[in-house]
Amino acid sequence: MHHSIHVSGAPRLAEGFERVRAELSLPEDFPAGTLAQAGRAAAAPAAPAAHGDAGRADRTDLPLLTIDPPGSMDLDQALCIEERASGFRVWYAIADVAAFVRPGDEVDAEARRRGTTVYLPDTRVPLHPPVLSEGAASLLPGVDRPAALWCVDLDAEGRTVGVDVSRALVRSRERLDYDYVQAAVDTGTADGTLRLLPVVGRLRQALEAERGGVTLPAPEQEVVAHGDGYRLEYRTPLPAEEWNAQISQLTGIAAATMMLDAEMGVLRTLPPAPAREVARVRRVAAALGVSWPEGASFGEAVRGLDLGQPGSAAFLKEALVLLRGAGYTAFNGEPPAEAGHAAVAAPYAHVTAPLRRLADRYATEVCLAVAAGVPVPEPVQQALAELPALMEGAGRRAAAAERACVDLVEAFVLRDRVGQDFDAVVVDVDEGRPRGVVQVTDPAVIARCDGEDLPLGEKVRVRLTCADLTTREVRFTLA
Repeated sequence: MHHSIHVSGAPRLAEGFERVRAELSLPEDFPAGTLAQAGRAAAAPAAPAAHGDAGRADRTDLPLLTIDPPGSMDLDQALCIEERASGFRVWYAIADVAAFVRPGDEVDAEARRRGTTVYLPDTRVPLHPPVLSEGAASLLPGVDRPAALWCVDLDAEGRTVGVDVSRALVRSRERLDYDYVQAAVDTGTADGTLRLLPVVGRLRQALEAERGGVTLPAPEQEVVAHGDGYRLEYRTPLPAEEWNAQISQLTGIAAATMMLDAEMGVLRTLPPAPAREVARVRRVAAALGVSWPEGASFGEAVRGLDLGQPGSAAFLKEALVLLRGAGYTAFNGEPPAEAGHAAVAAPYAHVTAPLRRLADRYATEVCLAVAAGVPVPEPVQQALAELPALMEGAGRRAAAAERACVDLVEAFVLRDRVGQDFDAVVVDVDEGRPRGVVQVTDPAVIARCDGEDLPLGEKVRVRLTCADLTTREVRFTLA
C-alpha cells in the first residue's frame, strides 16, 4: 500500500535535515585517526587466531546471497538454505566486524560513541567508517569476506534441532533486493535458497504464532528519496521481508540460548506488558469493534485483524503500549530473571547486524567463543556491562532523528495547504483533553488534531491549522 506525494524544494529540506543532525548532536565526519586506523584494518584484517579460536574455515563454496533494500552497501547478512532428509539447514553468514575492530581501538571508541547507524532521508550517519561498513567488512557479491558463519539445522516443522557458529571465509554470489525475491517467488521462478526462503519463513511464522509472539502489521510511515525530492508514504513490508526477518530472528534466538547456557552475554529483552495495560487495550478493541476473543493472546488478536477496517489503525496505535520497554540486558554470571522478549516470545539477542549496531559485534564474540569452547576474551567481557546504556542512548537518538525528519517532511508537504480539509482516521485520543492523533491517508501524514470528543477509530474530515517548517509542527482540527 503506497500513498505518496512528491516533494521538491530539496535545498530547504536539506537545511532542515542538517538542523536535525545538529539538534541531536549526531556525529559529523569520522576523526582522522579513526579513518586512518580503519583504512589499515581494511587492508589487513586480523587472523582468527587473535580471537582465540581454531582458525577460519574456507566456506567460499557456499552459494550465499544477500537480500537488502536497493542500493544498500552495508551488507551484514548472507544466506543459504538447503534441504536435509529431515528438514532444513540454514547457513547465515554475518559480517565479522571483529576481524577489523579491536575492543578499545580508535574505531571501537568511535563506534561506542555512535552506538548505531542513523538513517536520515538525505544521508546516513554510519557506525563504522565506510571503508569498512561499505567495503572491506561488507558481504558484497563476488569477493571473499571474513564472517561469523551460523549453521542452524531445523526439523520439518522449522524447529531448531542444532546450532553452531564459527569463523569462516565466505563469498556472496548475488546481491538481491526484496522486490526481486518477491517477484521470483510469486512467479514460480525461484530456485535454491529463494525457493526455500518462503517455506522456512512460513514455518517460522507459524512457530512464532504458536509461541505467542507478535509482529505488528502496521504500515510504516517513510520518507523516500525520489528524483530531486522526497516522497512520504505508508509502506507495508513485503512477505519476502518478513520471511527474511524470520531467519534473522531464529539466529537471534539461537544466540540468546547459547549465551544463557554459558551464563554470559547481552540479550535484547522486552518484559511482558502489565495486566492493566492489556486490559485497557482489550477495552479499546471492544470499543473499536476489533475482535479479541476471550482467552486469545494479543498476538492472536493482531493476526486476526482486518486491516481494511478503520478501527484497525487505531487499535494498532493503541496496542503499541504493550510492546514498549525493549532494552538490552547484559549478564556475566547468573542469567537475568527477565531474560525473554515478549514480542518474540523467547529469549532473543541482536547478532545479525554488526555493521550497523554496536551490541551485535560483542554478542557475536561471546557466541563464537562459547561455540569453540574457549574463554570469552577479557575485553569483550569487560565491555558487556556498558552496552545496555550505550545502546539505549543510541536507540533514542536514532528514533528521535527519524521522527524529526518525518515531521519536517510532513510540514514541508503541507506548508501551502493550511485551511484545506482532508480525510483521516482518529488513531489516538488524549484522555480528558480535547485532542488526539489522526492518520491522514493522502498525503501519508500522522499528526495532532484538536477537537472535542474525537471518535477513536472512526473516519473524520479534518482541517489543517498549522504546518510550521521551523518547529516541524503539523496540526489539524475537526472540520
